[in-house]
Amino acid sequence: MGKRRGVSAVNVVFGWLRQQSKMVKIALGVILSLILVVFLRFTVKNHNHFFVASELIHAAGIIILIYKLTRQKTCSGLSLKSQEVTAVFLAVRLICSINMEGDIHTVLDFATLVSTLWVIYMIRFKLKASYVKTLDNCHHYYVLVPSAILAFIIHPSSRYTYINRVMWAFCVYSESVSVLPQLRLMQNAQIIEPFTAHYVFALGVARFLACAHWLIQVFETRGRYLWLIDAGYFWFPMALLAEAVQTFILADFCYYYVKSAMEGQLVLKMPV
Repeated sequence: MGKRRGVSAVNVVFGWLRQQSKMVKIALGVILSLILVVFLRFTVKNHNHFFVASELIHAAGIIILIYKLTRQKTCSGLSLKSQEVTAVFLAVRLICSINMEGDIHTVLDFATLVSTLWVIYMIRFKLKASYVKTLDNCHHYYVLVPSAILAFIIHPSSRYTYINRVMWAFCVYSESVSVLPQLRLMQNAQIIEPFTAHYVFALGVARFLACAHWLIQVFETRGRYLWLIDAGYFWFPMALLAEAVQTFILADFCYYYVKSAMEGQLVLKMPV
């Protein structure tokens, strides 16, 4: 009985949400996100842990894909283009990380890159019969070219070489829109099987944690963090905007994912 009442309450909440305008849904989403950020601000002492957690959750999403590809022997619902864009920015970020940091982030990036390359290999060669190319119609250059142009225009200022600074900016910008081909494919397919949905939801959680780190830094410095001239006057605002863009892009999907999970649906249906 308790479970039925819980499910009924969830249905009432989501039913009420469906009746609201898009602006109301966005406002409620922003308010909920800010509440979560405030909660994290006071419960997590070292805010650098957000980046580590973000990378670990991304890696967990890749593990979900590996399980899907090895056990189900199908790559249906996965965007090859999104995986290739992910591999590009991970490779570039790994180079930057080796040159600039050489810490736990380097290890995590290397592991995630190897896993992503394996996923690409499986889609391109082993399981290509189940890859629906016509649904994966968001081209790489829609994502990579604007990111590269923006990286040359706005990038951090530091003691590192010019090319390293541009490459780092390219990673931030391209990562923020790397999920677009995957979301486009799911929009075309409209019905998303569980493992793909779990993977994209993991990306959404990972991006939220990364975005929370930036927001907390801005809050704690009372906005001064945005305008650190010695780090590139427009760099921090653009980096924060990039994180916010990807979080916003994934927010709609995460809403439908949570809705489906709470209602006990195994297959996620995207709105037309």
